[in-house]
Amino acid sequence: MSQAPSVNPRHVLDVKTLEMLVCPLTKTRLMLSADRTELISVAARLAFPVVNGVPLLSLDEARTVEPEALRELPDLKDGH
Repeated sequence: MSQAPSVNPRHVLDVKTLEMLVCPLTKTRLMLSADRTELISVAARLAFPVVNGVPLLSLDEARTVEPEALRELPDLKDGH
């Protein structure tokens, strides 16, 4: 039986930190992706990578998110 590799606690994005971060383009709040690897700006339709627990909030690092993918985010599914 194989176990999932343990994650270094220093590489986990703290929820309190997430609450303070905003999109560098729109200054709106960011959402953590379900797999916790990206911070998503719904307003800008951009996803910023989280590498070793550090969000890379540079527009050069961001990728474009398709509107269909945004609708799949948990908060938006519930109509928030």
